[in-house]
Amino acid sequence: MNVIITGASKGIGFQIARSFVLAGDNKLGLTARSSVSCEQLKQENTSPGPEIISYPFDLDRLIEYPRKLAERIYHDFDHVDILINNAGFLVNKPFMELQAEDYTKSYRINFLAPALLIRELVPLLSKSSIRHIVNISSMGGYQGSKKFTGLAAYSSSKAALSNLTESLAVELKDMDIHVNCLALGAVQTEMLSQAFPNIKAPVSPDEMGKFIYHFAIEAGKVMNGKVIPVSLSIP
Repeated sequence: MNVIITGASKGIGFQIARSFVLAGDNKLGLTARSSVSCEQLKQENTSPGPEIISYPFDLDRLIEYPRKLAERIYHDFDHVDILINNAGFLVNKPFMELQAEDYTKSYRINFLAPALLIRELVPLLSKSSIRHIVNISSMGGYQGSKKFTGLAAYSSSKAALSNLTESLAVELKDMDIHVNCLALGAVQTEMLSQAFPNIKAPVSPDEMGKFIYHFAIEAGKVMNGKVIPVSLSIP
């Protein structure tokens, strides 16, 4: 199985990648600002099956990304079965302190980068028999969920990603590409600590990574255009 995962250097993204590695015969393309964690996965991999290719790209540099990343992926993959847009950026500031750059960076990384990467990779996805795109959003971007002070830029950009998921399910329907979104609640990551310093999450990155791994493989068979809350707590 050929899988592309963004934001794979740490936290949930790293654990998603690890689940695919442990599963065996998969070919992974992992994007991250640093290739250190990808190298760690390669060292942990003791079986001959999985192939891991790291792409050290900064998703905030839209001039270079995603076209240059896509060129690398096209060179290394003849098709893509699953694309997981996991990379994210969080700024924690009260609304009255937010600057234009806080919003633009949030939207560049949390919304524009996955949207543009999806567009670039549709031809490779269309060559697969699986054809599943999984966007990782947040409960903060889920309609009707409880909102929190300081997260206006983050939550609204994740809401845009959730809405994009629903739109792309229609746009890509004729190519039989299924697009779903997971709105994650509290997971014990660096990002959670940045947003809620005193909160202890009930879910570990490893647990969530395993869940997303199974969702990515199976859910595209039975659903499309769904935004699904995945949470045990508030936040």
